[in-house]
Amino acid sequence: MQALMLLLWTGALLGHSSSQDRAGSPQEDSPAPDTTGVPVEEEDPFFKVPVNKLAAAISNFGYDLYRVRSGLSPAANVLLSPLSVATALSALSLGAEQRTESTIHRALYYDLISNPDIHGTYKELLASVTVPEKNFKSASRIIFERKLRIKSSFVAPLEKSYGTRPRILTGNPRLDLQEVNNWVQAQMKGKIARSTQEIPSGVSILLLGVAYFKGQWVTKFDSRKTSLQDFHLDEERTVTVPMMSDPKAILRYGLDSDLNCKIAQLPLTGRMSIIFFLPLKVTQNLTMIEESLTSEFIHDIDRELKTIQAVLTIPKLKLSYEGEVTKSLQEMKLQSLFDSPDFSKITGKPIKLTQVEHRSGFEWNEDGAGTTPSPGLQPARLTFPLDYHLNQPFIFVLRDTDTGALLFIGKILDPRGI
Repeated sequence: MQALMLLLWTGALLGHSSSQDRAGSPQEDSPAPDTTGVPVEEEDPFFKVPVNKLAAAISNFGYDLYRVRSGLSPAANVLLSPLSVATALSALSLGAEQRTESTIHRALYYDLISNPDIHGTYKELLASVTVPEKNFKSASRIIFERKLRIKSSFVAPLEKSYGTRPRILTGNPRLDLQEVNNWVQAQMKGKIARSTQEIPSGVSILLLGVAYFKGQWVTKFDSRKTSLQDFHLDEERTVTVPMMSDPKAILRYGLDSDLNCKIAQLPLTGRMSIIFFLPLKVTQNLTMIEESLTSEFIHDIDRELKTIQAVLTIPKLKLSYEGEVTKSLQEMKLQSLFDSPDFSKITGKPIKLTQVEHRSGFEWNEDGAGTTPSPGLQPARLTFPLDYHLNQPFIFVLRDTDTGALLFIGKILDPRGI
């Protein structure tokens, strides 16, 4: 009965296509003519806005990156801010000749959108998602080998659209690490720890993407209700973690029978939200949910969830990640960037991508803007009590409401840390 009452969409609306199927990606403004006599579905007006369409494209890149990263570490937490990595790649494409540029643009799904000013629109997107009230910081940098002569015709558009200048290594590992750490600290306002990993020798091009987010709920949690509770790592093992509770939480909810998961969305200040995917049974195998994730699927969820009142428990979370996503990108049809790319718009010397680093920090606690839900949120009347307990492995997606951009994505198998 519960499933019937809260099953809020059909399989057709969800469009459960494989992550390898690009039919679910943002399409051209004009739908292709249909020769079968079946009416062609109109594109959602949301995706006709250039900045939203670009956000959907690079978010689809982000879901691809997440899937590969998760597949490489199936038994570990995953924390990614794919936007910072996408930004570094998009900026690098400014220096690529046609063949290499096409490789990057296809990975970022730019080939499926018609936008003569991708980089100008990217500037607009970055400005939108990093306004102070969103509590989200993201920055990217391109670092080149020592003594490289860079063309000014590359630096000028890089600075114009992405607000960054390339860095050339000195060749002194200690000084180079210090400079990178200082840059990260300045960009992230000291919220991300300094790295102790030396810049490796033999770097030709190093891409660095960093991001930080501290969520502030629209309705804060009562810290007096936070207590140590069990989190089920799997069917046999549990750990005890601080869990925040709200016996009368107002959230948006739906049950997906195809994915066998309960979906909930909690609003954050700054027109942001977090969408949680919680399997009906305790499992660390979240592949079915992961395979369904696309910008369009998340957008459909955002439109279809219903506002309800529920008993909510959620672990306090403070996670960080520092490491490479080089191997993940190599598995995403970007291997040629590491072998024999053409970056002759950057320099006359043959250079290639060597390493892609990602550093991120993410946290939420009881903090919120108010003690009562927004007046406009009227929950649906339910004839039964509903619980939503994030006390087992789950996936979360941090989404910007205005643009639809994917800002963070996490697979939480153990909330105690990465």
